[in-house]
Parts: sequence; structure tokens; C-alpha cells
Amino acid sequence: MSTDGLSEKLDVNTPARGERTRAFKRDPAHRVFVNRSLHMSKIGFFGFDLDYTLAIYKSPEYEAVAFNFIKERLVAIGYPAEILEFEYDPSFVTRGLWFDKQYGNLLKVDSYGNILVCVHGFRFLKSHEVREVYPNKFIVFDDKRIYVLNTLFHLPELYMLACIIDYFTNSPMYERNDSGVMCGEIFMPFESIFQDVRNAVDKVHDSGLLKQLTLDNLRKYVHKDERLPVLFNRMRAHGSKLFLLTNSDFSYTDKIMTYLLNGFENRSWQSYFDYVVVDAKKPGFFEGGTTLREVDTESGTLKLGVHMGPMKAGRVYAGGSVNTLSQMLGISGKEAIYFGDHIFGDILKSKKIRGWRTFLVVPELGQELNVWHDKRHLFARLGELDSKVSEIFRQYDSTATTKPDIGVIQESIREVVHEMDMSYGMLGSIFRSGSRQTHFAGQMIRYADLYSSTFLNLLHYPFFYLFKAPTMEMPHESTVDPELPIDTSMNLSYRGRSTSLKSVSFDGSRENGLEEVARDIVIDDASCSKGHVPHLRADTPRRITHHHDVDDSDDESSSPESSSSDLKANGHEDENGADQVQA
Repeated sequence: MSTDGLSEKLDVNTPARGERTRAFKRDPAHRVFVNRSLHMSKIGFFGFDLDYTLAIYKSPEYEAVAFNFIKERLVAIGYPAEILEFEYDPSFVTRGLWFDKQYGNLLKVDSYGNILVCVHGFRFLKSHEVREVYPNKFIVFDDKRIYVLNTLFHLPELYMLACIIDYFTNSPMYERNDSGVMCGEIFMPFESIFQDVRNAVDKVHDSGLLKQLTLDNLRKYVHKDERLPVLFNRMRAHGSKLFLLTNSDFSYTDKIMTYLLNGFENRSWQSYFDYVVVDAKKPGFFEGGTTLREVDTESGTLKLGVHMGPMKAGRVYAGGSVNTLSQMLGISGKEAIYFGDHIFGDILKSKKIRGWRTFLVVPELGQELNVWHDKRHLFARLGELDSKVSEIFRQYDSTATTKPDIGVIQESIREVVHEMDMSYGMLGSIFRSGSRQTHFAGQMIRYADLYSSTFLNLLHYPFFYLFKAPTMEMPHESTVDPELPIDTSMNLSYRGRSTSLKSVSFDGSRENGLEEVARDIVIDDASCSKGHVPHLRADTPRRITHHHDVDDSDDESSSPESSSSDLKANGHEDENGADQVQA
């Protein structure tokens, strides 16, 4: 339905708090979720990553194949053959964990470095054990010590690290210490174990073994969706341009995209895109980048020299940088939106370096929504327990000397959090642990304007849609009862125009007080020579001067006529007629 099920007009004066203003909402599985408002009509360029964005690999089958390749590689370089007995367990892994190379621990942390879960091998450390290693259950991010396992490609690597560390720390042949294991005179630091696993992963990808197996079994390992060409056609019909920006080489990209798009229409996959860039080498692409070269699509090789002319539709290019791409295509930043699954390489970098709008693809979101729906009573129970603790402490002030016993409630909270986590998997949700959001969730909220389980959910929205971010209340706004009166006697800072220095006393009361002092420090227009100061103070804006969110408005800027009249009304035009912009 083109009106999204809404036939009635919305009353803009309807109170927003606690009241439903929409009679219909999309199925949660079809939703696109919003961190920052975005007006689709302002988007002129749609850019796409390939792996886990356009090409969604089937889980857990695909991760299990990669896991098997990794353990075979490790045995080939000298690791014990016993590790071949390990089988990939998808219930153990979750994205966004940190690996501490110093102590060999997998850490689930919040946005501030507070440790939510700590696992050594397969053993989950208790709170007192975590504090022994990490004082205050806190760790500062250091890229020399911490490796962040952010992508779906990291899941087999994550589980392999857990398997090997568990094997070495529990095998009678090895003796463990804080930073590694010993076997006779041989010491294996956890950092070297990590590097061996990291090298094995790189070898699997660089050798082409995984790619070739994928191409030989496309139906087995890659989802194909008939909606993909439909969305591309609608985007182009809307007048937008599409580009593919991937780290994969042309040969692999060509075969994957041929599988995804051929058979629906009598056309090549390249015809759906205005521009194609392979071998982009993100995240470096969003910084210095590499040399931009054209690809010979017949042979798959790179043409000689550096491409200097404009990028042409139907051609394929390799390398380059975001600056080069933006200049050649005329992309001015916020008119481009980039779809990707990599929170760092796709989303964070494109947002921070170039200011592109961003759409994070989170394939796990389907399961997250299902668990959230089925286990919502657990989160409600957690809120009730938190409220009980608040109620107990609310009756005390600084005169109290006896601490209340809340041990039973705290134990109940731990049990509820544990049950919630286990509903998602052994390491819990990708987004939270109990009421605490994870580091991954924090990055997503900060850098992804939109997110969903698949970008194909855009089919359920018109291309003039305004994705409106929900209002975010701060604790002093969300936890204060608006019906209760507020004691204003402790207001220590006055900023309203209704308050002047003449009416405020030294003790904070609004009676006389500073009148004598004010004579010395308050300048009155009538007693001032107007030739010296053009404006004694800023005038209160009489009209709307800016939008708190640029995408709330269809206008990027006011018309020259309205701007001029506004400035004159506010008395902010200088002698030469030059506008002094009201901030």
C-alpha cells in the first residue's frame, strides 16, 4: 500500500509522549531502523558493498567451511593434529568481541570499556576472576593489545581462538601462565597463538580456496533473492545512481553478481550499476587509497597506466580512493548512502572521512528480533528488579548509617540477565548484555544512520520517505515525573532572558541584590555611544533560524528573500548590506 496503511492525516499537535500516532506499522521483519533522520528524496547515489551485503552467505554452513580450512592450515604449520577434532559451534560465537592478546581472553565490553563477559577458551570467568586480571572489570582499548572481531568473516576465527586456547590451557602436556602456555622449553604466548590463527585466516582467503569452493557451490552457500533486481530498478527509476564498491577482485565479483542477478531479466549484472569499483582495499580506500586503474572485463586484468579521465558507466575500475570517486562522480557527501556489513571498514570510515550517509546490514537482526519478542518478559522483569532497588534506596538520605540488604534482588538480576543472554547464544546478544549495550551497539548507534537485517527492506518504503529518528531522552528527562513540582530554590545558573543581573542576589534569591554592582557591569543602550558597538547583545531570534536535524526539512537553506527579511528583522545587516548570519 503506497500510503503505508495510513489514510488519515496526522495531527501535528497531537502529544507525542506515550501516545500512538500511527495506526499501522510494518512487520518487524520488514523494518528499517533509524539512528539519525534521513530523507530519502535527498539521496542521489546508492553505494553497495558485496560480501554479506549484496551476497549474503548462508550461516552457519559457510562459517563451518571457513573454520575447517583454518584448522587444516594450523595443523599444516605444526599445531597438534588433535585440533582437527573440533567442530564449528555457531551457538558459541557472536560478533563484536575483543580478543586480549596479552591474556588470551575473549571480552564482551560496553561502549566505555567495561567488561560484560570474559571467556578464556571455553571457560566463562566469574566476576572475582575478571577483577583479578582487569581491575574494576575495565579495559582501555589499545590496538596493539586488542583485536576487534567485528565482521561475520571473523566468526570462524573467533571460535578457532577459543578452541586452541582451551586445548592448550587444559591439556596435561602444557603448563599455563598468565600470558601463555609452556611445553618443556617451548613457550607459546597467547599473542603468538593469535598471530598464527590470524595468519592462517589470511592464508585461507589469499589462497582462493574458500572463494573457489564458494563459486563451485553457489546455491549451497549464497542466498539468491528475486527482489534484488526489483529494488535496483526502482532506485534507478527514481533518478538515483548506483555504484558497487567492494574489496573483492573482479573475477570473484563477476561470478557472484552474475549468480545473484542473471536469470531475472535479459541483461548483464553490470547494467544495474552506473559505476563499479573492485579491489577497493577498504578501509584504506576512505583514507589515502590506491592507484585507480580500469579493468579489462574480458581478461580480468588491469589496464596499463593510471585512469585520469571521468569514470564511465558500464566500465569497471579497481582501487582508487573516496576522494577520487567523489570528484569523478560529483558526490558531495550526504547525498550518497553506503550499504555495508563491516561496522569499521564500511560504516565508520565512510561516515567519519567523507560524511556519507550509512546503512548497516545486520543479518543477525532477524534472530535478535525473534528473541526480543519471545523473551520480552525477561527484560520487563529486569526493569521491575531495577525499580525495586531504586525504591529501597529512595527512602534514605545522607543521615542513614545502615545499608539495606539487596543481595536477593541482585542475585535475581544476575539470573534474569543470564537467561536473557542464553536465549541468544552462549555469548549473548550482539547488542546487549542485560540492560547494558555492547561496544558493537554503541558503534552502530554512533555511525550507522540506518540499519536492518537486509537493505531489501527498502522495498517497503517510498523513495520520498523521511526516516525519522526517535527522540532520545537523557536520564534527567526520562526519569523525572513531569507531574511533580520541582524545587527551584537550588537553581544556581540563570540563562533566560527574563532574568537580569539587577534581579539576582548573591545568595541566589531574586530580590534586589546586585543592583549596585549591576550599574557598573550592565551597559544600557541609552547611556552608550552607538558609534562604538554595533550590537550590545544578540537579539532573540523571532523566526526559525535552523533545524535541529537537517533531514526534518525539505529545504537545505532558506530562500535569499526570506533570509534577508529575517536578518533585517533581527537587526543583523551591516552598513554594506552584508548579511551577518544568525547562528
